[in-house]
Amino acid sequence: MFHSMLVQKGYVVLDMDYRASAGYGRDWRTAIYRQMGTPEVQDLHDGVNWLVENANVDRERIGTYGGSYGGFLTFMSMFTAPDLFAAGAALRPVTDWAHYNTPYTANILNTPDIDPIAFERSSPIYFADGLEKPLLINAPMVDDNVFFHDTVRLVQRLIELEKEDFETAIYPVEPHGFVQPSSWLDEYRRIYKLFEENL
Repeated sequence: MFHSMLVQKGYVVLDMDYRASAGYGRDWRTAIYRQMGTPEVQDLHDGVNWLVENANVDRERIGTYGGSYGGFLTFMSMFTAPDLFAAGAALRPVTDWAHYNTPYTANILNTPDIDPIAFERSSPIYFADGLEKPLLINAPMVDDNVFFHDTVRLVQRLIELEKEDFETAIYPVEPHGFVQPSSWLDEYRRIYKLFEENL
């Protein structure tokens, strides 16, 4: 529904099918091995270039947002490719894969004790100094998938780095998948405001 509303308001919306997403072959799935957030950001670059070349989109007025893994990619793109997007919103985002679900990450990054390089290469918290554009972080407090304390750690890192152009919205009663209609409304109002002010 939010995409439909954005289109009605004059936005062009591209829902990227970046590498490692489901439904493709082995090479597509395994491209992120030991480097989560690198091939996918390259794919986002390609998507931006396509929009500029084929959809009459202004390269300086493109934003990004996503939830969970999409929130992680919002961080990685905003931190490692600061010229790619004019603004971004990260919803229930992964900030540090070392604190995530081990059975999931072990197949991609191994484990932190065996392969710390892969975790550092793949975790947004290690790239936070790259933030240059407006960022909205939406974090549910009772998230049992992406833990709230990881968002707190990243916010503290941004404070230590003296970053100014970020906001955090906290949802005290929400799990990873929001339940309350008021929370959904608040979240998407904030994303829309971010885009209206910066795109």
